[in-house]
Amino acid sequence: ARGQSTFMVEMSETANILNNATARSLVILDEIGRGTSTFDGLSLAWSIVEHLHNQVGAKTLFATHYHELTELAGRLPRLKNFNVAVREWNDQVVFLHKIVEGGADKSYGIQVARLAGVPRPVIERAKVILRNLEESELTPEGTVRQQARHKAEREKLKQLTPPPQLQESTEANEGNEENRLFLALRFLRLLL
Repeated sequence: ARGQSTFMVEMSETANILNNATARSLVILDEIGRGTSTFDGLSLAWSIVEHLHNQVGAKTLFATHYHELTELAGRLPRLKNFNVAVREWNDQVVFLHKIVEGGADKSYGIQVARLAGVPRPVIERAKVILRNLEESELTPEGTVRQQARHKAEREKLKQLTPPPQLQESTEANEGNEENRLFLALRFLRLLL
């Protein structure tokens, strides 16, 4: 491992496991993909889970912070989700040291950092940043991702043809982009 990044070491160890595991193996993987970008890490973790399930067939314990992976239980018949039970009270979290079936409904990284002794100003700032990220997908450079996403969504909405019940209302408000977008959103709700 001399001169290799932590992520390279992790991937080398993972490659060794994937290349040598059999249906009789017990594979234990912890936080695969954490050492790279979110989408790279999620993509790798996802494909590793699928490979272990579909090709290798090994019994596997796979700890992850990627909530998206819990959706694989609906597609992979032998996959089951479990999480550590947590109790929240007054912005505090207590880990109950109990394993329960199902995926975690949220992340507790900031609470764990607080329990570990990270200074209060850092925790409070992290809460603000988290809220901003959750609400508007802020990037470290600003709100570029959000602005580009909203522009793309507006363009898609302009292309939608409303159902007959909304057609008259749409034609009456043809020149008003805000009304058209509102009606398109109503149309989307009908589809969902």
